[in-house]
Amino acid sequence: MSTSNPLANYSTELHDDQADKVDKYLHNLQLSDKTLMDVSLRFRREMDKGLCRDTNPTAAVKMLPTFVRSTPDGTEQGEFLALDLGGSNFRVLLVKVMGNGEQKVEMESQIYDIPEHIMRGSGSEFFDHIAACLANYLDKMGMKDKKLPLGFTFSFPCQQTKLDEAVLMSWTKGFRSSGVEGQDVVSLLRKSIKKRGVIIQIYKHLNIWKGIETVLIKCSCSYIHWLATVLGTVVLVWTSFCFQNLILDGNNRQETFWFALP
Repeated sequence: MSTSNPLANYSTELHDDQADKVDKYLHNLQLSDKTLMDVSLRFRREMDKGLCRDTNPTAAVKMLPTFVRSTPDGTEQGEFLALDLGGSNFRVLLVKVMGNGEQKVEMESQIYDIPEHIMRGSGSEFFDHIAACLANYLDKMGMKDKKLPLGFTFSFPCQQTKLDEAVLMSWTKGFRSSGVEGQDVVSLLRKSIKKRGVIIQIYKHLNIWKGIETVLIKCSCSYIHWLATVLGTVVLVWTSFCFQNLILDGNNRQETFWFALP
């Protein structure tokens, strides 16, 4: 394990004086092998604590279950909806899985805004707005009367107890919709969808605060390499990681090592 100059690949694109100035600022960001090893050992200790029932409550790295018990094997096919909600705007996606051994997935999506007065209004107004945008998208796609399964990504801290149940622990990112904290967000979304007359079945809640986006990446990889894929990771301004674990009945379970760490 060794460190290297982060400007090595860009030296031909910067003048020497520019490269020196940038390198000066980046120098303190370079970690020694000793520091990296120390971080690795600390992570491992916290992971072990997270896996133990007695020490999990005090573990810095929670080994949280996702309730995903299997990954794609390439035989899946059909049309699915996905709702990705985590900021002042959100995406509605239509995903088409070809199946029949083609291992091909097509996606179409649209981004919708969440006005500030909705972010800070009542919970019913918030989920009614989400349901209205979802109905708008289905109408636009000519699929309003078609029954489709929905995967719901809700990027806020939740206590998840099963695939389609997640209780919001606290709002973040400037959201303050009243009457939502302590409630099952899937049930609230179902209620608003029902008011719109849209025929949708929410099959899965995905809590990104648990690193479930890594599960999605792992699942997308396993769709092509389903026998070989056992790990998934995301590296953005924070990192997340998940792995596949064999449990007693022979089914698979996904768990996250860590989530939203810088």
